[in-house]
Amino acid sequence: RLLSTPIKRWEIVAGYVIGFGLVTVLQSFLISWYCVYVLKIVMIGSFALVLLITLLSAMVALTLGILASTAASNEFQMMQFIPIVIVPQVFFSGLFDLSPSLQVVEMFMPLHYIADALRQVMIKGNGLAAISLDLTVILSCSIVFIILNTVLLKKYRRI
Repeated sequence: RLLSTPIKRWEIVAGYVIGFGLVTVLQSFLISWYCVYVLKIVMIGSFALVLLITLLSAMVALTLGILASTAASNEFQMMQFIPIVIVPQVFFSGLFDLSPSLQVVEMFMPLHYIADALRQVMIKGNGLAAISLDLTVILSCSIVFIILNTVLLKKYRRI
């Protein structure tokens, strides 16, 4: 129904990202705060950087989720996409030792850069300079997913 209105498709995507983005900001802050200050997870670096990484990772997850929902025709189909998207991300995140040939695949997974940035800040105590490449890749993934959302919304959701 929304696509039959005069609203442009990029405005629909922007509305989803902003609307759900506000919720992810709150979730990111609460999860980061709870992990560091209540669960006492070891953190040598800056809480502000952990929060920034968490916010950017939530934005990647949000835009990737919206992208998957664009291709899905109903909620059941969307639920079937979840393991297809999440499981490879976890295995190729850099948290597990993989053969050199599979490590190449890691470089194309956003979670690899998220895990590396969190490792650099929380465990090694590094600052913004050490994670700038990771943050750039994470932000770029979000932007690419937003662009793909707009393009695929045109393709999969014809009026």
